[in-house]
Amino acid sequence: MNVSEVRKRYLDFFKARGHAVIPSAPVVPENDPTTLFTSSGMQPLVPYLMGQAHPEGTRLVDSQMSFRADDIEEVGDNRHTTFFEMLGNWSLGDYFKAEQLPWFFEFLTDGKSGLGLDPKNLYVTVFSGDKEAGMPADDESVGIWKELFAKEGINAAFVALDTEERGGELGMQGGRIFAYGAKKNWWSRAGTPSKMPSGEIGGPDSEVFYDFGVPHDPRFGRECHPNCDCGRFIEIGNSVFMQFIKKSDDSFGELPKRNVDFGGGLERLAAATHGDPDVFLIDVFDAARNVITERSGTGYGTDAATTRSFRIVLDHMRAASFMLASGITPANSEQGYVLRRLIRRSIREADKLGIKDTVLPEVAEGYGDAYADQYPFVKANHDFIRDELAKEEAQFRKTLANGMRELERQLEKYKQILGSYAFVLFTTYGFPLELTREIAEEHGITMSDQELDLYEGLMKKHREESRAGAAQKFAGGLADHQAETIRYHTAHHILLKALQMVLGPEVHQRGSNITSERLRIDFNYGTKLTDEQKREVERIVNEKIGEALPVTRTVMRKEDAEKLGAEHEFGATYPEQVSVYSVGPKDASDADPKFADAFSIEFCGGPHVANTAELGEGGKRFKIQKEEASSAGVRRIKAVLAAP
Repeated sequence: MNVSEVRKRYLDFFKARGHAVIPSAPVVPENDPTTLFTSSGMQPLVPYLMGQAHPEGTRLVDSQMSFRADDIEEVGDNRHTTFFEMLGNWSLGDYFKAEQLPWFFEFLTDGKSGLGLDPKNLYVTVFSGDKEAGMPADDESVGIWKELFAKEGINAAFVALDTEERGGELGMQGGRIFAYGAKKNWWSRAGTPSKMPSGEIGGPDSEVFYDFGVPHDPRFGRECHPNCDCGRFIEIGNSVFMQFIKKSDDSFGELPKRNVDFGGGLERLAAATHGDPDVFLIDVFDAARNVITERSGTGYGTDAATTRSFRIVLDHMRAASFMLASGITPANSEQGYVLRRLIRRSIREADKLGIKDTVLPEVAEGYGDAYADQYPFVKANHDFIRDELAKEEAQFRKTLANGMRELERQLEKYKQILGSYAFVLFTTYGFPLELTREIAEEHGITMSDQELDLYEGLMKKHREESRAGAAQKFAGGLADHQAETIRYHTAHHILLKALQMVLGPEVHQRGSNITSERLRIDFNYGTKLTDEQKREVERIVNEKIGEALPVTRTVMRKEDAEKLGAEHEFGATYPEQVSVYSVGPKDASDADPKFADAFSIEFCGGPHVANTAELGEGGKRFKIQKEEASSAGVRRIKAVLAAP
């Protein structure tokens, strides 16, 4: 099956079982202070998993665009990608294990309504328990899986591996159902049960793996098992059962409303229908792969190095296409930095394939057609994507040339390559170590083991610092509900309306970042704001804070919200029922929002303060700290709530 067929079958399968099909959230989240990208299917749904009622009900299904920056270094094998689609179905206090596991098994194995996979190629994992936290093993899931396999004539033997390391020691042992510990088969935003703070929810999960029959590679352990990374087994779905809450005494209690959070990789499921573990051979990569083949004069699969370069360019250009289509442009910070890194890595890999001229715009073009049915905004932004890639590629090729000259001078002058200098070449010019060593060896110079160790040490520290920053940014959806962050979120709504009042109604948000220390908004406007305009914007915001206006959340039909003129993200797809936050008027209430007299109305999932007066607590006032250009035709404001 192609990707569109797998996606449609999945959505139709769960729609037939009472699930509302909800649209994908943007891959670049709006009004989310905690994350650069939507990195999982559950991320946009965290408020609802935490108890907030969803406008579409208690059974949901979707295919979510996702991007994981942490996987950039992993790309190059047959299964890791940075951008992917996560198929998800959700029970918000509705059904649980007895329904979820049989449904997913049916979807995988049924040839009419599902994928028709051979159940003999399916292996599953469950939670083995956590004695330290007093959490029991998930025996219920084991029993359900045994029954499901038995109906297919398969004797599903159970194997308790407990840890991944033990799996490498003991191997398959003829098993079909494997129990692992909390590191592998437990979910919470904080990690394992012992790391969960009081009030945190979590629960066991059950993963399904597809056996592609690849011979075991002993580099990944003496014995093969489902969680082995040798390539034989690939995870294709994970059902998380959120049923526990951590108590103040470190014990666990049952949640009154238990949730199911399922996630399955669309690309991996499509690959399973082909019986080939290489996700880069599925249809959405065909056009881009053909371009690289034609321009390089070499074929995908020629050798390991060539195939790795193909995969990196294919993955990175797909991710870059979706980012650019979402309005992100190459920059030196946050989302723009990640995009720039993807583009530059692609250029280096294209060079390895012998492609020395501009090629990335042509590679990216195929993704607009590949996703035209589900994500037409990519093709609609074709010209913008092409122009930005061409510009960035030309600029980086100049940077590479400058780096080459700098390296040549270093080699001529010092006749050696220091590890610290190789690190500077990487961070300044984007030179990977292999390129630096290759050029040095052309001059008869070899890096010593001592300098290589120094370089690796610097790179390790660099990666740890990057991951630490990413961990803060990828903290898990709308998890940051600190009081100050919530205040800035509400201030953000008021600021946008104030900008429209001062600059014109055509002004709309083009990006945002909100922390507990400040807010940032990007908006379309062609010129620098005058001091008078900035003072007027500040005056309006502070006026609304002083008026102590109620902030009200209302769930309504999308078309009704649009008729009210509610501000919403350009080009985004919304469900039929949406959450709307209105600011004011003074006498508004949850029961009677009085939209006609509201100061501002926006599509938004929240959270917000109950009253604008909370923004001014302690005598704080709204103040614009900085106003600057973000990109062509887009301005950026950073502002704070601070004592005068």
